Amino acid sequence: KRSYRRLALKHHPDRNPNDAEAEQKFKEAAEAYEVLSDPEKRSHYDRYGQAGLSGTGFQEFSNVEDIFEAFGDILGGGMFSDLFGGRRGRRGQRPGRDLKVQFELDLIEAARGTTKTFEVRRQEWCPNCRGSGARPGTQPVPCSYCGGRGEVHQSQGFFRIATTCPACRGSGKQIRQPCPECSGSARVAAARTLQVDIPAGIDTGMRVRLRGEGEPGDNGAPRGDLYCYIAVREHALFQREGQNLICRVPISFTLAALGGEIEVPTLTGKQQLTIPSGTQSGEVFQLRRQGMPNPQANTRGDLIVQVVIETPKKLTKRQEELLRELATLEQAHVTPQRKSFFDKLRDFFADQPAGPAGGEPLKTGD
Repeated sequence: KRSYRRLALKHHPDRNPNDAEAEQKFKEAAEAYEVLSDPEKRSHYDRYGQAGLSGTGFQEFSNVEDIFEAFGDILGGGMFSDLFGGRRGRRGQRPGRDLKVQFELDLIEAARGTTKTFEVRRQEWCPNCRGSGARPGTQPVPCSYCGGRGEVHQSQGFFRIATTCPACRGSGKQIRQPCPECSGSARVAAARTLQVDIPAGIDTGMRVRLRGEGEPGDNGAPRGDLYCYIAVREHALFQREGQNLICRVPISFTLAALGGEIEVPTLTGKQQLTIPSGTQSGEVFQLRRQGMPNPQANTRGDLIVQVVIETPKKLTKRQEELLRELATLEQAHVTPQRKSFFDKLRDFFADQPAGPAGGEPLKTGD
């Protein structure tokens, strides 16, 4: 809580006017506090990242006013009380609400980056009244309740308290003849076609922000932002772990024993991989810089190739003859690894106590 108070004070919008980056950090600090202060949300985040917060009641704050409402009691008192109270009472200039959309990408799109064109439905300034809310040919008039100030002042002893005008909601104006298109709201719903550039290497749970593409703000306040949330579909060949990719490739017993060359898939095509003789099932080989790019740095992960020895289910007559011959040779010439296993097996049984007379199985507690 102390850390959150410190960050909230540092990045508070009233201390950083017209600083979009500071306002974003202010929102992120509030979201982090909401997660870390709740054991269930924190557990989901630790295991699955931001994507795991879905369904836990986690809320992303669309604007700073939501944060004031949610955490005003936590931050209240002294300077914080002045800061948070003052912002809510500032002539109704609330920034526009943020919007969000979601895109589902395949792994190749996520690896290379892509541009998506999409349609979003949002509020726009009414073209009929040009955003005034008044019928064309008329104008809003100063609010009679607050005298056009947008605030109502009350004196209590030595103190003078300013609150947002309840009649005009801080705008300082009243509309006598509302616009018939927007009913005086100054806004209408409209569809807009937008584009977003998604950087290479993006992963599930990440988001791309389009500044100023959210809902319009009140009384000249800036628009909100539009957040594009990303979900990357699972791939048939590659399993992603951060910037690394894992590909499991089946190989034959003979290739594992004798060694050879195989072709493995990469994001950019096929690549030759040398399998040394004596390779064991489950061994991994690393192809450097063949994984996913880092969207925030000029680095790239690796491709981890794990070979799995495949046992054939059907054999030709000649294959069976050769394998039987090999089995005979293996019995005559036990390999060091196999000999070691049988030595351990013999020692294991030698250390076990004898069972009950008559060959009955041991029971629990014997």
